[in-house]
This record gives sequence, structure tokens and C-alpha cells, in this order.
Amino acid sequence: MSNFANYLTSQRSRFESDLCDWLKMASVSTDPAFAGEVQRAANWLADRFRDLNLTTRIIPTVGHPIVYAESPAVPGAPTVLVYGHYDVQPPDPLNEWITPPFEPTVRDGKLYARGATDDKGQMLTHLLGAEAWLKTTGQLPVQLKFLIEGEEECGSQGLNEFLAGKYDPALGQSSLDLIRSDIVVISDSSQYGPGQPAVTYGLRGICYYELRLSGPRQDLHSGSFGGAVTNPANALAQILSAFLDKSGRIQVPGFYDDVLPLTPAERQQFADLKFDDAAFMESLGIKAMTGEEGYSTLERRWARPTFDINGLWSGYQGEGAKTVLPARAGAKFSFRLVPHQDPQKIHASLEAWLKKLCPPGIEMELVDMHSAPGSVVPLESPYMQAARAAITRGFGKAPVFIRSGGSIPVVNTFAQKLGIGTLLLGWGQDDDNPHSPNEKFLLDDFHRGSAASAALWDELGKLKS
Repeated sequence: MSNFANYLTSQRSRFESDLCDWLKMASVSTDPAFAGEVQRAANWLADRFRDLNLTTRIIPTVGHPIVYAESPAVPGAPTVLVYGHYDVQPPDPLNEWITPPFEPTVRDGKLYARGATDDKGQMLTHLLGAEAWLKTTGQLPVQLKFLIEGEEECGSQGLNEFLAGKYDPALGQSSLDLIRSDIVVISDSSQYGPGQPAVTYGLRGICYYELRLSGPRQDLHSGSFGGAVTNPANALAQILSAFLDKSGRIQVPGFYDDVLPLTPAERQQFADLKFDDAAFMESLGIKAMTGEEGYSTLERRWARPTFDINGLWSGYQGEGAKTVLPARAGAKFSFRLVPHQDPQKIHASLEAWLKKLCPPGIEMELVDMHSAPGSVVPLESPYMQAARAAITRGFGKAPVFIRSGGSIPVVNTFAQKLGIGTLLLGWGQDDDNPHSPNEKFLLDDFHRGSAASAALWDELGKLKS
């Protein structure tokens, strides 16, 4: 066992105590009533970095501050940017927590508290991995830069302005020059399953819209006017029904032109995971599944584009009957994108297509709510192989390579602004309830994650910058 591994083992109790101290701070970023607690959590983290003699700054933003820290450069070795967040979701509904959300409690080897897995516990593993090196050898094998924000749960406005790259005299350089690195590491997600660590190498992107249709200036009597006036609700139903064909393919012209297809090796890799469709359906309380023909459940969820209606509104919603021809109708819908699809190109094609579908007598407004492209890191990347070796050392089992159906916009920002990829190394589990009551983090995974992090700095240090 290496020196840093021995150190991590000897400090397990202290690490758990430190995490509990941090979790007691109710750093709810979206509610101004918790502003003091958010600042206290930022100060706690900054003090931990300073204890390791890292150059540390608390950077003010329009909202909650960014905590930044860095170790000295290591000639010939990569520079690694660790991103995370110290803010947490609101704990509501409080009555559904078995123990109070900001009173960390251990039950059956799991630590229950708001922020335990999202993201204080997972982020802290990387600080502890660095501490193990610094306390045992006095130096790190790579340069580490920590960029930890306090607004991830409420929109990241401060971070987005920081990443715009503006020169800040207080920093003495542009913000992008400050964080310039070779690779990003983020731990704010999950393993594939209990006892099976994973590296997430791909994310889907997103295009999110609201479609608004309007007809007559006011609601009308459906008996007096039905059949003579175009009903916006009918028009909405017709338009939405045109998005998918019977095989589950999206009908927007050119939608699949730039889709990055799965390689045969990727498809085999997903098949080897032996995903249990029956257990998946049971867990969701459904009797059957649908989706794009020719693809497995994991392929549809992780690596194929999708269309989903997220909300609908029109007409009378109250008790009983009201024979109304509504004046307006609307829907919120989203596409999940895969790598190489361009949100701007899709938007232009979508808008032109919808205008052709919109019937006479209806005015249409398409509102672009937000978008982000998908991303993928090549499996043959030396950074990926370093992550695989490190996780094998930390968890005692080789990770599987998976994709995620969700989106992490900051990953695309790092790619666009810095030209670098991201290693997504989740230590949590799917049932950790990160935005729900009784959020938890398995303490064994907390410690395995710390060991994998320390091993990651070792493995990355073997690469040339």
C-alpha cells in the first residue's frame, strides 16, 4: 500500500467528522435567507485549502463567491482543473426527512444530510486526495486547480460571468488564464450501480422550448364557434403529434444529419452491462417501454437524441364541464441532443418546420428557453485510461465506461472556452436522493472516492503535459 493510501486509511474518522461539520452549514444558494450560511461554507472550504498551503482566493461574483485554490506547477506534468460546488438544494419538504437535513446522521453506513452526495461529499474527496499527497510527500505529482462555485443549484450566474474570460485587476490576469488546464475533473454524479464504479465519457445536450399558439382574442363558446374558428388546442395537438413517427424517429427536417453514431464497440460495451429492462420497468411502475426502434434501453437513454413534451396548457382546467374554444394553447418541450448536433442549426430547422405546420387562423411564437450541445471524450484518451487505472486502485474493481442522458452545461463551457475535455467520475449511487428528502452518501464510497482521487493524481502525473 502506498504512503498516501496508508494516510487516507488512518484519517478516515477525521475525514468523516470534517464532512459532517461542512454539511451542518445550510448553504442553500437559491434562498437569500441562507446567504450567511453560504458564505460560511465558502470560508470553511477556503480555510481547508489554506491549511494545505495552496494559493487560495475567495472570488466575489454578482451572487455567491467562487472559491479558487491552486498548487504549484509541476514541470512536464499536466495541470488538472477540479470543478465542484459547495451550495445545496433547498431541503423541502422537511416533514419527509427521517432526520433533520442539516444534522448529519449515519445509518447503516450511509451519511444522511443535504449536500452529502450533491456535491460536498464528492467534491471533498478531491481535496482529501490532494491532502494525502501533501502530508506524505510534501508535493503533488500534478498541478491542481480547484474551481468551486456557490451557485450551481440556482443558475451559476457568477460562474458564467467568470468564465466569460473578462480581465479582473484583482486577479492580475484574465479568469480563463487563471484556470488554464489540460483536463477537468468533476465528481457530481453516480456509479453504474452498487459495487460497480464507472467513468462517464459522454453527455447528451439539450434544446428546451416553449411553443405558444394564439387564435381568437378571447375564449369562445365551442357550440357557437366550433367548426368555423381554428381551435389553438386542436392546432397544438396536431403539431405535437407530428414530431415523432411510429418508429420513434424525430421528424424535424435534418435533425439526424450530424448525429454521432455509436460504434460497434460502444454498442457491445453497453450490451455487456446486462441492463435489466424488467427491473427498470418495475422500479418506475410501468408495464412497457417505447423508443426509437433498433436501439436498446441504455442506447436510447444515453446516446440517441430524443423529443419529449414537458408541459401542456390550454382551455378550462377546473371542476366539471365548460364548453370553451380556448383562445390560447401552449407546450414546453425539449430535445436531448447527442455529440455533433448543433443547437443553432436545429433551432433554425425547427422554426421553419413549425411555421409550415401552423394552420391558418393561428399565430405562433417559439421561445428558445436554453440549449447546450452534447459532449464525448474519446475512450482512447490517455486521460480516460489514467482515470480507469486510478478508479481500479481506489475501488478495487475496474470501472465501466458509460454515458449519461442528462446535461452538464459547464462541461461544454470548459470545452468551448479552454478547449479541454472533462473526466466525469461519480462516486454516488442512483438512489442517493440528491434533490430529494433523505439525501445520502455511502461512507465507504466516500473513502473509496478519496483513494481513487489520490491515485488519479498519481496516474495523471505519469502523462506528459
